[in-house]
Amino acid sequence: MSVTGNVTKVDYYEVLAVSRDASDQEIKSAYRKLAMQYHPDRNQGDSAAEEKFKECSEAYQILSDPDKRASYDRFGHAGVSSGSGFGGGVPDMSDIFGDFFGEMFNMGGTGRASRAQRGRDLRMNLALEFEEAAFGKKTEVKVRRLEVCGDCSGHGTAGGKMAATCAQCGGRGQVRFQQGFFSISRTCPACSGTGALVTDPCRACSGDGRVNRDRVVPVTIPAGVEDGTRIRYQQEGDAGKFGGPAGDFFVVLTVKQHEFFERDGTNLHCVVPVSFTQAALGVELAVPTLDGETVLKMPEGTQSGKVFRLKGKGIPVLNGHGKGDLLVRVMVQTPSKLTRSQRDLLKQLGDTLQVDNQPTSRSLLAKMKDLFN
Repeated sequence: MSVTGNVTKVDYYEVLAVSRDASDQEIKSAYRKLAMQYHPDRNQGDSAAEEKFKECSEAYQILSDPDKRASYDRFGHAGVSSGSGFGGGVPDMSDIFGDFFGEMFNMGGTGRASRAQRGRDLRMNLALEFEEAAFGKKTEVKVRRLEVCGDCSGHGTAGGKMAATCAQCGGRGQVRFQQGFFSISRTCPACSGTGALVTDPCRACSGDGRVNRDRVVPVTIPAGVEDGTRIRYQQEGDAGKFGGPAGDFFVVLTVKQHEFFERDGTNLHCVVPVSFTQAALGVELAVPTLDGETVLKMPEGTQSGKVFRLKGKGIPVLNGHGKGDLLVRVMVQTPSKLTRSQRDLLKQLGDTLQVDNQPTSRSLLAKMKDLFN
């Protein structure tokens, strides 16, 4: 902080809350944040905020100029006093805020306002069977949307006449007033920023220029879509107002779960139970796929949890070529109830088998558990 006469001036670096070796970008970012916080348009009637805004604007004008900053670093406030070339003006706000504050600080925009407004996007949820998502389908959906009024051709006026120019803003859509040392522009309250007034509204659309209608939209579901996929149909949403472009129509897909298939990308997983004798002796299993049954040759001595990969029996690649695989995990089913003869036969078999029942390590046990998950 420095003192000039009876006026105490805060250090410019302290004003912007930056270090003395701050980069130009850091100074610019700090000023942008403070200017947005204390801008008079956001703090109407707050004189303290207005003073803060002037203070940070002054600091930025000095520190953003390499020559003035060098003079300030060497001589302090005395080096950038009015006699040293600092006129106490306001920094170029277009460089700081761009288009966001462009209209607020009246950096152009003196022409007529455009009434055109883009239409609203619409969304519909569509439920699919598992197979429909895998193979795709063509269908139609009914959507209620706003379309251009035929009676007024979208003008919103009776007979389709052009709307009258707003007298309050002169068709600019904004009104300007003076606030301190700024010329502030705001949306015109009379025309809501459109620059025109509908004095004789169309009866069919009540001046909106659009009417609700039910339409049938053809929808093509490509093969391989997943749950949550969004399909976008450009300009199939609500019509724009006063000549603006239409919005888009989004179809959001919900895919139902399959009875026994589980999907992982383009691959499918399923579990097939087998008996002890089938696993021990081997067997040819009829395994269902999305294309129908196929034969899986299970060799003798197959262990429970073994996974067999059937190439090309999965989901088609979305917007591509080929298919994923079907991974079949076989699980040996242990019978919970045995007849006397079955028990005797198993006992005889057990007497002929040698199994090492020694404990195994936890890491190996974990791997075995993974096979069953």
